[in-house]
Amino acid sequence: TAQDWPHADIAALNLVAIECLAAPDAPRLHRLAGLPDSAFEHDGQLTKRDVRAITLARLAPQPGELLWDVGAGCGSIGIEWMRAHPACRALAIEADEGRQGFIEHNRDALGVPGLQLVRGKAPMALEGLEQPDAIFIGGGVTREGVLDLCWASLRPGGRLVANAVTLQSELALAHFRERHGGELTRIHVAHAQPLGSFDTWRQALPITLLEVVKPVDA
Repeated sequence: TAQDWPHADIAALNLVAIECLAAPDAPRLHRLAGLPDSAFEHDGQLTKRDVRAITLARLAPQPGELLWDVGAGCGSIGIEWMRAHPACRALAIEADEGRQGFIEHNRDALGVPGLQLVRGKAPMALEGLEQPDAIFIGGGVTREGVLDLCWASLRPGGRLVANAVTLQSELALAHFRERHGGELTRIHVAHAQPLGSFDTWRQALPITLLEVVKPVDA
């Protein structure tokens, strides 16, 4: 097996035959949305598993479509978008240098090396990018111009999904919805965790999700 390969140097080969066998403890990384959080390297800036699955269901990836993942963090949304179908494409826009490294590692480790990293801060980094079929904004909705530029750049009929945690970002989504419509959803997720010799529910921060489809005649 590969882990027991004893040879440092071998003669040049003309043909290699490889049989892929997973180790007994290897993680099973399905192609459905919602990979385990442990599948990603991150610094805490990660759309968690349950919220990620809900978000991707709203984004609804289709073969050949392009996603902008704005404020990509560790790249989890763009990576899972591309894992949905081999023809799906994604741009991960991220300003933080450390998180850019996470994106590069995760895209290779999870089988989507074609995910394109755009180094920079929205909205400036969005100028001149290919028109997207869908946009996810995981961070930066309160930054001036981000929501408006994303909406202007989105192709007619495309989907925009944005997540908010703070009161300020939630208010920004509410004001955007007043102008452009869409649906707001509040997501509450709790996990059972130890409390002494018992278990109790630990509530994660609630997420406000905006989903809006751009009119075809826009």
